[in-house]
Amino acid sequence: MFPPLGAPVGFILANGLFLLLGLVLSDGQFRAWGWRLPFLVSAVLVALGLWIRLKLTETPAFVEAAKAEALPKVPLATLFAGHGRALLAGTGGVVACFALFYLATAFTLSYGTTTLGYDKTALLGVELVAILFLAAGVIVASVLADRTGAERMLVIGFLGCIVAGALMGPMLGAGSLFVVFAWLAFALFVMGFAYGPLGGWLPTLFPAGVRYTGVSMTFNVGGILGGALAPIAAQALAARGLWWIGLYLVAAGLVSLAGLALLPRVRTVD
Repeated sequence: MFPPLGAPVGFILANGLFLLLGLVLSDGQFRAWGWRLPFLVSAVLVALGLWIRLKLTETPAFVEAAKAEALPKVPLATLFAGHGRALLAGTGGVVACFALFYLATAFTLSYGTTTLGYDKTALLGVELVAILFLAAGVIVASVLADRTGAERMLVIGFLGCIVAGALMGPMLGAGSLFVVFAWLAFALFVMGFAYGPLGGWLPTLFPAGVRYTGVSMTFNVGGILGGALAPIAAQALAARGLWWIGLYLVAAGLVSLAGLALLPRVRTVD
């Protein structure tokens, strides 16, 4: 399995540019026009992504199914009718990954600068170093997944999410930037175990005819439940304390473990 390093590399490029702009521009200059620069630079990535997408070909399994006329006419209907358990397993398995990422990056940066009083540039620099632990976790988990199976690595990642949630309150609120870094490094490292094997694991849950639809549904719905709701829930719980936000991470880890628990009754596809 080739390690999926797009997330840490993208984070470093995007936030590294914001850090650079923060160092060379005043707050007034950034608010007036500097914030547009990252969006202009991203046009290069859009063109690169389009070029890569146009170069992609169908998998041998899909081509074989197409030749055998075994493709469903309405993949979404077939997915819900015959693969509901796999859909639940995959969706649950994605939740912890996204919850960890957004709470350890976007929420921590916002909460750390507005409520905890850390300097924005300093905290962003800490996050940029901590994201290297995500890359390390992705590489380690991807290599080990090829040897021992993706499910074992995912279990480590989901259990790590639970531990990160339990440690979030005392470490993020410790008043020490070094302790904050230690929590970020741990949380992002174990996120690598929840994220690295996903690209190879999700397709095994579905046959070729609904594989693309199944992976798209599980990844995006799981991303909404774990990631899109995480900042909203965190803001709502922030007034009660970091412990409550940590419980959100604990719950996300439990949901993902529950998704994996469905696997003994799911026929995975080679």
